[in-house]
Amino acid sequence: MTYVGSGFSRTYIGAIIAATLTAAAIQTAALQSPAQPPQTTFRSEVNYVRVDAYPTRDGAPVLDLTQQDFEILESGVPQKIEQFERVLIRPAGPQDTRIEPNTVAESRSMAQNPRARLFVLFLDTYHVDVAGSHRIRAPLVEALDRVIGADDLVAVMTPEMAATDITFARRSTTIEGMLTRYWHWGERDRVTLPDPQDREYCSCFPTEPAVVTELIARRHEKRTLDALHDLVVHLGGLREERKAVLAITTGWLLYRPNMTLMQGDPNRSPPTGPQITVDPRGGKLTTKDTIAAPAATSQCAADRMNLAQIDDETDYRWLLERANRSNVSFYPIDPRGLAVFDTPIMPMAPCGPPPPMAPLAADRAMLTSRLTSLRTLAENTDGMAIVDSNDLTKGFRRIVDDLSSYYLLGYYSSGKLDGRFHPITVRVKRPGVQVRARRGYLAATPAEMTAARPAAPPKLVEAETAAIQTALAPLAAVQRDSPLRIHVATGWRNRPDGSSSAAFWVVGEFSPSAPADPSMPPGAGRDVDVTVVSAAGATVGRATGTGGGRNIMVPVVPNEAGAGEFTVRVRAEGFGTGTVRVTVPPAPDAGGAIFLRRGPTTGNKDVPTADLRFRRNERIRVDLPAIDSTPGSARILDRTGKPLPIPLIATVRDDRDGSRWQSTELALAPLAAGDYLIELAGGAGGAGGAGGAGTEKRTLVAFRVMP
Repeated sequence: MTYVGSGFSRTYIGAIIAATLTAAAIQTAALQSPAQPPQTTFRSEVNYVRVDAYPTRDGAPVLDLTQQDFEILESGVPQKIEQFERVLIRPAGPQDTRIEPNTVAESRSMAQNPRARLFVLFLDTYHVDVAGSHRIRAPLVEALDRVIGADDLVAVMTPEMAATDITFARRSTTIEGMLTRYWHWGERDRVTLPDPQDREYCSCFPTEPAVVTELIARRHEKRTLDALHDLVVHLGGLREERKAVLAITTGWLLYRPNMTLMQGDPNRSPPTGPQITVDPRGGKLTTKDTIAAPAATSQCAADRMNLAQIDDETDYRWLLERANRSNVSFYPIDPRGLAVFDTPIMPMAPCGPPPPMAPLAADRAMLTSRLTSLRTLAENTDGMAIVDSNDLTKGFRRIVDDLSSYYLLGYYSSGKLDGRFHPITVRVKRPGVQVRARRGYLAATPAEMTAARPAAPPKLVEAETAAIQTALAPLAAVQRDSPLRIHVATGWRNRPDGSSSAAFWVVGEFSPSAPADPSMPPGAGRDVDVTVVSAAGATVGRATGTGGGRNIMVPVVPNEAGAGEFTVRVRAEGFGTGTVRVTVPPAPDAGGAIFLRRGPTTGNKDVPTADLRFRRNERIRVDLPAIDSTPGSARILDRTGKPLPIPLIATVRDDRDGSRWQSTELALAPLAAGDYLIELAGGAGGAGGAGGAGTEKRTLVAFRVMP
């Protein structure tokens, strides 16, 4: 899925949530049935699967089932139940008795507890109006008090947040206080647009108010579905057991491609081909536009093309499929209650005159589409939809009853470790009892099982943590704008005589805004001078380069330079001077890597970059200086060092200038917004990782995916 229209990273309510949820959440007290057998010891060498089952009769939980009442089939093959436990959730106790996680690692550890439930309260700010956000507050707060137990964890998310930004906690007072104070979080009916990207559409298309309205609606729906998809992927990576998402939303229209939306205003001049003009800078004929179009107008045109072609119906089906694979259940709640109309009686336009009222048939079709999307979401993820009801409190009580009792089952799978999705069917032999349970799991591969290693000793864990923090440190400065960004990788190059020499690869990236020197015309060739200075203050290497674009890479190979600390000074004509301190590790290790981006802004060419922020519609290539010709390995990690199930292939490449690189490429579309690490290990060596005697050298480099 491709994100369209970046806009901004947080709205007002999103900022409130991100700032206050460090201590937010909730509680669960799990009681074990006296008749239960002792808990089975897990055998890590086989595929052990846990399943949480929710049996009901006439909508009420069934509390007296035994292990013999259940039957589990995997891919149609009966499985022997090894673990059986009935879990009951008591009402929440005092807030001050709940133990909160103090660190991200502690929060993840608490989430691994199969008896603790995970909840996410998803506030769909784009599709709930102010009245709806006010109406839902009281029953929602009451439900949170009743459904959350002492061990449960809860978080809050909005479409403007990245899934990696959510914070799980146990105390619900912060969430309740936020909902009480900021009850007006709904933005659907706001005439004043809080999102600057939405306001930009009004400026770009002032004569087409209907187009602006649809662009905003499409963008909001796309961002919401993308956020839900990212949330599902994130929750799936936390643990196997069931996760519940309480989605407060009025539903979605699930937009399909609309080619007529791509057509511009007929009163405007149609686009034309390249015009031959005289370049005032040199007096020569050129087909280049000497007066660049405003960036905002260009972005609006690109958004219009992209939004007109979105297929949210297909993305929605992907969301349902991924939710089942990740064992995430949705409980959508429509805060409008019993809705009669989908659009207001007196509609307002974001800009321009108010549009005419939608015909009754069209309005009814839109309302039906929204409610159907919510019912489908619940039915296909084993959740429950609260729609078309004015008694929201009663609806929440149904959800509380549904989640207050469940059975935790476990078995050793007879299936193969083939890396495929294995469907699960849970049956209850007692007549009249329906059961909802996870629909399957994604099996590991033999290689993944082999790669599973025992816990590292404490000293190695500390070294790995330090290496991760060192790799992530440069990302703290990427938000600061600068006329000249600098990124440096160090390593060693083979000489013709068989020896090796230290080398520096310096990437400079110029700001896309006007250059620092007003006399320098945009797009002109930029002379770059690079100087390498040793810790003693001696100049050990110099190089120059000229580039006509925004990016340039200059290699520096000093005649005599060994391992140690160095200062790299870069002077770019019209952009000032920048300084970076780097380390050359002992041969053959490398210090850092070069990033190259490829995407719509680069003409689908690999371009070296000093800006470590990337979009999900881009690909990145990471080049690590190497001496050894043997390919190593590569993998992608989250910001805590946990490997992600995205395969990476490392290759070795020799360039014409004699340099050798260990290289890997990655498409960013599967990743949510957040910080990530790429680990390159093996043949190229590495300076950024932790290691010891008998361990494999590795290099860790970090990058950021922007929302």
